[in-house]
Amino acid sequence: MSEKESRPRTRASLEGLRAEARQELDTVVHERLLLGEDPWEFMEELPTVDELVVYLLRAEAIEANGRQRASAAREYRVLRQIALSYPDLTQTVWRMLGEHGWAPAARS
Repeated sequence: MSEKESRPRTRASLEGLRAEARQELDTVVHERLLLGEDPWEFMEELPTVDELVVYLLRAEAIEANGRQRASAAREYRVLRQIALSYPDLTQTVWRMLGEHGWAPAARS
């Protein structure tokens, strides 16, 4: 795998990506409110704006890789590259790596 394959395509500024994610989250909240759901019950289960940005960038990397399911090692490389490409997302990426078990297994 070349370095280019593991690097997500930088398509917009972080501010633009955050605006897109914020709009998406606003739409989800609006839809759930229209369905009569209690925001006290669902707001904590929604991703943060930065988490959604990471998910969007990760999805682009998966799409660019022919929609193939990524190994844990590739998942780690993709997310690490997102953190390198967008330094303000670094803390979010590392937290997500730990929460989702995307970090590669330690070698013995």
